[in-house]
Amino acid sequence: MTSLTVNEVYAIGVPIILAMILVEVFISNIRNNALYRQGDTLCTMGLLTGNMLMSFAVKGGILAFHFFLYDFRVFDLAGILPLWAMWVFTFIFIDLIFYIYHRLSHRVRFLWAVHMSHHSSEEMNFAVSFRQAWFGPISKVPFFMIMPILGFDPTIIAVAGVISTLWGIIGHTQIVGKLGPLEYIFNTPSHHRVHHGSNPQYIDKNYGNLLIIWDKMFGSFEPEKKPVVFGLVNNVNTFNPIKITFMGWMAMLKDMRNSLSYKESLKIFLGPPNTKTRSGSF
Repeated sequence: MTSLTVNEVYAIGVPIILAMILVEVFISNIRNNALYRQGDTLCTMGLLTGNMLMSFAVKGGILAFHFFLYDFRVFDLAGILPLWAMWVFTFIFIDLIFYIYHRLSHRVRFLWAVHMSHHSSEEMNFAVSFRQAWFGPISKVPFFMIMPILGFDPTIIAVAGVISTLWGIIGHTQIVGKLGPLEYIFNTPSHHRVHHGSNPQYIDKNYGNLLIIWDKMFGSFEPEKKPVVFGLVNNVNTFNPIKITFMGWMAMLKDMRNSLSYKESLKIFLGPPNTKTRSGSF
């Protein structure tokens, strides 16, 4: 087990994140970059509120579900590995599973309907990282349930998951340039700016959270070369978090109702989003 708790991680991480945002705002004002817009930031807070309410509603059940699955674990990793190795492997597996989940969230339409809200901002700043999907905590469950089955401690999974999430905030900024040798291993701000780009060469690239090695291994890596145009192919043109959350679902259900067969409906549900459905213009 681990001596850290989720609440302790938040107690350490949240003040650091708030300080990062203040520094970014200060630098933005000095450089006259206007990295923050009031409407965009308020929309982000609305999306974050919905995500937090959903997380509070389900996180206890998810942790209990992980402990239930842990009783049927295939490997007794805690009895095989020292504690430090358990932490290292937990972080690595969380990142790999997140890569798979994140890539599918861009390639499967119903998952894209969940995830699209995170890409709906035309800005790029630390606050944009809080633009989280309301149904994200639920959509991740089928992917991360494999970890306790393999023998990863549910408590370590929970704490490492929060730390990984907090790390993901760091990539959402324009004030940090390239970071030298770190660019080869980690998902840096430069790499993540690419992921939020609507430039043709940047779409569906750089899915990693902590590490960039998965993108390089599986062919989804793209370095930042040209200036990034942030947002969707066709942007949502609204700061209403409710509309942004449900517009992808509404468009998908409309297409399914207009389909000619159940097979076509299933293809729409599980198939990739096309140019129209990858945008906010429905």
